Amino acid sequence: MLLPITLTLAAACALINLWLASRCVRIRMADKAIHGDGGNALLARRMRAHANFIEYTPIVLILFALIEMALGASLWLWIGALAYAIARIAHGLGMDAESGGGLRAMGALATWIIMIALAGAALYAAYYGTREIPAPPALAAVV
Repeated sequence: MLLPITLTLAAACALINLWLASRCVRIRMADKAIHGDGGNALLARRMRAHANFIEYTPIVLILFALIEMALGASLWLWIGALAYAIARIAHGLGMDAESGGGLRAMGALATWIIMIALAGAALYAAYYGTREIPAPPALAAVV
């Protein structure tokens, strides 16, 4: 199977995205807030949690896919994917608190740490970790 870690994480992220969206929809329906947050502070925080997820997740998925393609599947990538999913759930739950809360901070900090680790792994893969692929015989004579 090609990219099992990235595919698993992408599926988890799709479900987390739907969960975050549904938390907004429930309040919208109850308050009849069709546009914006309708002045509901909890809805505003939940909308922001959903938007924050959408801001971070695409680059994280791209990094996971490229690293997995370059270096292969590994235990540390599986752990990173699980940690990212847990961090985003924690952040979403933590955004319900008016004062910020520990879950929000933990989720944000874990997301940043994972992104830094992925950026480092991507740079490693680009400059040190990839194996050389020989040129096809027809091109080898030209070079």
